[in-house]
Formats: sequence, C-alpha cells, structure tokens
Amino acid sequence: MKKNGFQFLIDDNGNKTAVLIDLKKHRRLWEDFYDLMIIESRREEPRVQWQTAKKRLREKMRRHA
Repeated sequence: MKKNGFQFLIDDNGNKTAVLIDLKKHRRLWEDFYDLMIIESRREEPRVQWQTAKKRLREKMRRHA
C-alpha cells in the first residue's frame, strides 16, 4: 500500500480502473463514499412523506421494544 493509503489498479492502456483504500487510514472517507453509493442507488425509489416515515419508524420501534 502506498504511503498515502491509496493504491490504483491500472489497465494495459495506463487508465486507472480501481483503487485500494487503506481502511485504517481512511475509514471515514470510505464510509462517506459508501453512503453516497447507497443514496445514488435509491435515487429512483418513490418518496415518502415525512409524517408517514415517522409513523412507520414509531410502529417499528414499538414492535421491537
């Protein structure tokens, strides 16, 4: 692993195709990146009104209490 905590994988044409991240050094960066991937994957899901979401969370908490 490089000193900065990143190592790039390069294809035959010299293009960066992937990156290895030292999670000991960059755990928070990875967590932020992962959160953004989840947000992007859910972008097309139907929206729920805040009151409906809050009601569902309360019901879920009651079932698990």
